[in-house]
Amino acid sequence: MIEYENLYRANEILLKDFSVSFQNTLKSGWFILGKNVENFEKEFAEYIGSKFCVGVASGLDALIFSLKVFDFEKGSEVIVPSNTYIATILSILHCGLKPVLVEPDIRTYNIDPLKIEEAITPKTKALMIVHLYGKCCEMDPIISACKKYNLKLIEDCAQSHGAKYKNRISGTFGEVNAFSFYPTKNLGALGDAGSVNTDDDNIAKAVRSLRNYGSEKKYYNERVGYNSRLDEVQAGFLSVKLKRLDEINAHKRKLASIYLKKLKDDFVKPFVHPDFFDVYHIFNIRHPKRDSLKEYLLKNEIKTDIHYPVPPHKQKAMQGIIKGNFPISEEIHSTTLSLPISFFHKDDDIYKVIETMNKF
Repeated sequence: MIEYENLYRANEILLKDFSVSFQNTLKSGWFILGKNVENFEKEFAEYIGSKFCVGVASGLDALIFSLKVFDFEKGSEVIVPSNTYIATILSILHCGLKPVLVEPDIRTYNIDPLKIEEAITPKTKALMIVHLYGKCCEMDPIISACKKYNLKLIEDCAQSHGAKYKNRISGTFGEVNAFSFYPTKNLGALGDAGSVNTDDDNIAKAVRSLRNYGSEKKYYNERVGYNSRLDEVQAGFLSVKLKRLDEINAHKRKLASIYLKKLKDDFVKPFVHPDFFDVYHIFNIRHPKRDSLKEYLLKNEIKTDIHYPVPPHKQKAMQGIIKGNFPISEEIHSTTLSLPISFFHKDDDIYKVIETMNKF
């Protein structure tokens, strides 16, 4: 059986270093906002090329805080892609703001820059983009639109650790940028974790306060804050894994290159262009008989996944909140299939998947 993912096997090469990190943390007796968090924040900020990194408890919290720091008036509009994971839209709703969905480019699956301008109204305050599947958005026209209409730019980098657009890394385009370190990510913790990256000292200061009960000094609370702190254990694990992130990304890019070269053109493969350095958090293909293909692969002992089966505007939780038709997003969600591409997979695994798929 070729598994879609196996987090033990994906992390097996790191287990010894994880164990050392855990034992050192345990012996320190300091488990919240200590040296591990401080060290990881410094290391990840340096890796991204941002001035500040603030560790938080999850990617969703990172998105919420990325909006909270601007203190937008309730009901203000935030443009967001219609083809995204629900967390991006949840963050907007949790801040009392209105999500305005814009369709993706069918080639990249990311927000279509040509459709952004028509969605802007006097109430639009920000654009929250998502670098989906490990591919950056097409940033030049997006930045131009934000400058033209004086919009705040927020990046959801949950799936794009190390991805680049025109040799510039994700997490450096927006004024504030959110990362998730959910275990399946290319840079994944062994539990929930996230961060907010920014070059703005005031934003970093605000997020540090928000994550810790709205407090900058213990027992003194300046803001209505949250309990959302990256813990010492996960921060230690992330520092271990960050040292291997480029290796992880390179391995996944190598596996992706095999898929791209050998899979038949019956399958719609990921869009490749020199402007984009993709890190393939997910390697997705599209096929009109997606469900039959998934079942066929499983019968042939190949596990796959679907990211995602239901578009956000069709979710029960969004009924009465999101209105409109989003046919491109629906087309993607009804045909997309994610193929095995984990750090533990070998070339032979990928060739087996390809050989089986090409017979479908």
